[in-house]
Amino acid sequence: MLKAITAIGIGGALAVLMLSVMMEGGSPASLLNIPAFMIVVGGTAGATMASTSFAQMKLIPKLYKVAIKGSVEDFRTAISDMVALAEKARREGLLSLERELQTMDDEYTKKGLQLIVDGTDSSLVRSILQSEMDGMAQRHAANVHLFNTAGGFAPTLGILGTVLSLVHVLENLSAPATLGHSIAGAFLATLYGVGSANLIYLPVANKLRELSEEEMSKRYMLLDAILSIQAGDNPRLLAERLETYLPPTGRGAEAPKKPEPVPTPTEQKEAA
Repeated sequence: MLKAITAIGIGGALAVLMLSVMMEGGSPASLLNIPAFMIVVGGTAGATMASTSFAQMKLIPKLYKVAIKGSVEDFRTAISDMVALAEKARREGLLSLERELQTMDDEYTKKGLQLIVDGTDSSLVRSILQSEMDGMAQRHAANVHLFNTAGGFAPTLGILGTVLSLVHVLENLSAPATLGHSIAGAFLATLYGVGSANLIYLPVANKLRELSEEEMSKRYMLLDAILSIQAGDNPRLLAERLETYLPPTGRGAEAPKKPEPVPTPTEQKEAA
């Protein structure tokens, strides 16, 4: 449910819009105007494409899927795994972590642990992993900017569509019986432009920004954990420090118990 909250929000907003139209005595079919739709959607796509690269435009279907499907970063599991790795490194040495790399899915964590297993200086480890985060942040910012750009163009294209329709209406003043219907249809372009910007493009941009910030926060936590493992810090103190990345209500729920060691991710898979 929480993962689909973006889809629920957009769908709910559109449903309320349709309901309000019906309560006013109208019909959802009255909001259909193909030429106005083409002007707004096609014009917004063209203007957005002119503002970015084709490679970025190809990402749009994937970005919609990411925003609508959503993803919840599992901080608790990550903390448990990193504490387990810290305990293993303390018992058996940093080289013992090399076995864990074979079953690790997260490439960022895998790279960090590989660096400390290889004996890389801590300042260089921090620099490399920070560069990874900076690159990710730039890519995410470009994705957010793509939808913010579309959200800026859509209302303007809607007004343009309305103006073009009104020009056509003024050319046919000799048919007063159709003026009301034609003027109403002309303003649908503005509705499409403002509606698509505020119900689709900008909400998707905001969702992508939120997901990026959450992923960045998790990576900062992992960076902190990796450097602590390299320094040989106490696993229990590490757990307490990593829990500061959680909201207060989520802290201490699954703190590692002493003296029994927490199994590493590889040991957990083998036990299963």
